[in-house]
Amino acid sequence: MRAGTGERNILKNIIILTLFSCFIFFCGNNIVSLTSPDEVFYVQTAKEMARQGTWVTPYIFGQPQFEKPVLTYDLIRAGFLLFKETPFAARFFPALFALIGILAVYFMAAMAWQDESKAFMAALVLMTSGLYIGLARTVFTDMIFSVFILLSLTSFYAAFSRPAWKTSGLLLFHVFAALAVLTKGPLGFAIPLLIVVIFLLLRKDISFINAAGFWWGLLLFLLLSLPWYIVILRLYDGTFIREFFYNDHWRRLIEAEHLKNDRWYFYPASMALCMFPWVLFVVAACVTAFKAFFKREGPLFQTFLIVWIMVVFVIFQTAHSKLVSYIFPLFPALALLAGECLFERTQRKDAPLSRLFIGTCGLLALIPVAFLVAAVKYPAYLPPKPLFLTGMVVELLFIAVAGVAVYLKNARLSAGIFSLQMPLLVFLLFAVHQNIEPYVSTQDAASWLMNGRTVNGKILTSKFFARAVLFYTGKDVVLMNVNSTNFFSPHPVPDLNTEAKVLDFLKSQPETYGILKKDSWKQLKGICEGHGFLAELLNVIGDEYVVRVAAH
Repeated sequence: MRAGTGERNILKNIIILTLFSCFIFFCGNNIVSLTSPDEVFYVQTAKEMARQGTWVTPYIFGQPQFEKPVLTYDLIRAGFLLFKETPFAARFFPALFALIGILAVYFMAAMAWQDESKAFMAALVLMTSGLYIGLARTVFTDMIFSVFILLSLTSFYAAFSRPAWKTSGLLLFHVFAALAVLTKGPLGFAIPLLIVVIFLLLRKDISFINAAGFWWGLLLFLLLSLPWYIVILRLYDGTFIREFFYNDHWRRLIEAEHLKNDRWYFYPASMALCMFPWVLFVVAACVTAFKAFFKREGPLFQTFLIVWIMVVFVIFQTAHSKLVSYIFPLFPALALLAGECLFERTQRKDAPLSRLFIGTCGLLALIPVAFLVAAVKYPAYLPPKPLFLTGMVVELLFIAVAGVAVYLKNARLSAGIFSLQMPLLVFLLFAVHQNIEPYVSTQDAASWLMNGRTVNGKILTSKFFARAVLFYTGKDVVLMNVNSTNFFSPHPVPDLNTEAKVLDFLKSQPETYGILKKDSWKQLKGICEGHGFLAELLNVIGDEYVVRVAAH
């Protein structure tokens, strides 16, 4: 292929990936209100930082908080400056980083494989996988953190595989690692450094990093990442150490925040299922790649990807606190392996092609089944019947088209259709967002409570809604938390964890309004009975019970 033709193909692929990414990651990001409990946490922190006039110290409930470093909050504030305080503005930078991540995967794959088509397939797999789309459209640190790690590793691989890029690649490796450290903490450097060191040891080439670019890069890393930590340590010393290093790092290693997730199979299952609809290609690619790795027969780039996956997996598998988003930094590596597997099977017509593509059609067929199960078990969450039936018909037609493509053994067409499944589901959800919003956001309940009422004093709320009630009402809150635990990372909020504390609080205000979960409402009603208080249920909006309590 002539150089000019290759450059045109690369440019064409970049334009297609950029446009498709913008459509998938940005469109509709203003439709659903900021969700509970996490999106409102990050955005409320950014708002309080603006109110305090600081770009350095994160705040929540009027007090400094150190669950995460400062960079994500600063990016949210920058989004507000660009687009005002809207859900789109809050979600802008996660979506932008998702786009950057797709282009980084394409660049890394094209550099490693010298094949634009194969690189395009890997980027397409990542761009249209379930978890990637989900985190691109929500306000978390994980997308930003993982893309910085991806950029750091891309820079290293460029330095390793292109002698002319060695110095600049090693410098950028450290720059992006520093930004990851400012996004989520020390793992932002530990993860890429461990991957690089283990890879070089396996290659018996550890001397590669004994270069000026590496050591100058290390100095640059320290200059970029340390100042914020030094300033915060000087200002808050023990408080910062206790919350950030002990509670949010060490304690998550030794103690499970989410007990149901603390299972050995949680991450292996998540690695496959969260790459939907590419589950079977991920499994097939990983089996082949790991076999080659342990036989020491895998090609250079495949070895790098396996080390990448293993380092991230082992780090988080050993911790008792487990969330799918924690292992998100390895998903680009999964997409690269799966993209290569998919590409190879679009180039030939054989039994493995048929099995993987037919199996994927079978997985797609589970979606309407899941719709029907939801209709029976969770009817309150469903849209009106006409909308529900329309969605079912659209999904069934989509599966039928995919089935025809597979039957015709048109692998490229089949892959293209599969890539549309998750975007289709996202936009089907948009069509019924009014039915979903009361169950994922507290905005409707908070707006209903504040509309036409004089709400004085503090609002009583369940722990799950506390951040959202503060965000949407602007009122101080107290936790209705009898016989339950406080936040894993405690907030400076009164914690009514006994019936006596609840009664004392109710006595302190002429009337008390609350937004509670169903169990908390029942608990509150039982406490009020026989103690001179009338607990009144005003409205039920989604999962939120809007209540009023006053003395008889």
